[in-house]
Amino acid sequence: MDTAYRAHGRRDRRPVVEHLHPSSALLASLRQIHEGWAWVVIIGNGLAGSWALGAHKLEALRTRSLWWFTVFTQLSVFVQVFLGVGLVAGQHIEAPQFHMFYGFVAIIAVGILYSYRQQLRHKLYLLYGFGGLFVMGLGIRAVLVGARA
Repeated sequence: MDTAYRAHGRRDRRPVVEHLHPSSALLASLRQIHEGWAWVVIIGNGLAGSWALGAHKLEALRTRSLWWFTVFTQLSVFVQVFLGVGLVAGQHIEAPQFHMFYGFVAIIAVGILYSYRQQLRHKLYLLYGFGGLFVMGLGIRAVLVGARA
């Protein structure tokens, strides 16, 4: 991004964006959101998975808040993938194949967790605990693969 700093007096050194096409600004912001949201997915699913594993052992951790937080973190995976699809399809950014692979596997993993919730009702906290940690691992792997590109 072409930025220049202009001094407006002694204290005010704000960046001034020069010659920036509107689609370039959208691309930059969408990419920044995608990169930042990755940490919401990773940290959120790690916390939700850890909370669920703790709830398996301690009844005090078995609250409705656990399930709301788990729903939020698992839906954040879909938001992340949609942001990535927007970058690839709408902005023609080329992403590493395995970066995209891990994103889609994370969506599939969330779907599998949801589909097994009735069959594994007696082990629900273990299912969502290990599932959350697995999705977190997929997110970490996607970030590492994407950083190499």
